[in-house]
Amino acid sequence: MGAFDGFRTLFKIRHERSRPPRGPKPKLGARIYLHDVRMTVQAGLSDELWDWLQELGFREITFSPDRRRYRDLPRSIVAQLYDAERDEWRPILKLAIRESSKRPAGAVATRPLRATSS
Repeated sequence: MGAFDGFRTLFKIRHERSRPPRGPKPKLGARIYLHDVRMTVQAGLSDELWDWLQELGFREITFSPDRRRYRDLPRSIVAQLYDAERDEWRPILKLAIRESSKRPAGAVATRPLRATSS
């Protein structure tokens, strides 16, 4: 943590991020997120489903590199969501969130121990 960052934390000068504005339907392979969960857009995302997801607060991840930690929604359940009727979307999304998993942390580089002579 840098000095300026520590100063902001010490004096509680933090602002909640505002939700980005609604946008067009993302392309195939794009990632969308809501709080700490994300999913990859697959073939079959309808305009109606995208509008519903945006009403819930889902937005496309447009910043790179994204260092935030997310729980990835299972692709199989996301595919079920795409194929379901509108009245089934909410329970399927809840199931997907319950079944979501944390993204594995990147491999931490460790320095080899140096042999020292005593």
